[in-house]
Amino acid sequence: MKLYISALVLLLVPILATGHDVPCGVDQAIRSIVDEHTSNLVLECTYITDLSIYASCPSGFTAFSCSCGKGCGSWDIQTPNKCHCQCPDVDWALVSCCKITALYI
Repeated sequence: MKLYISALVLLLVPILATGHDVPCGVDQAIRSIVDEHTSNLVLECTYITDLSIYASCPSGFTAFSCSCGKGCGSWDIQTPNKCHCQCPDVDWALVSCCKITALYI
């Protein structure tokens, strides 16, 4: 269920961000579904830098993107929370980490 809601948010929010000048039935239906399923969700993100070729997210966070020092543009996410810079002589690695939590009211 968590994966379903995450996918729903990540795929439908960009759609809702465009086309506000032309409301239609489909747009209103999607907006209603997104509002219903995301009204109690909070997106929290942080960035972690390490002075090596690896940077890891804190517990509970997932890696979404990486940046590497010395102009290195070659990286991969090795585990759900670990960024790896692939260039030689990289002096730092940064990982973008996010988590979605539900507020229970």
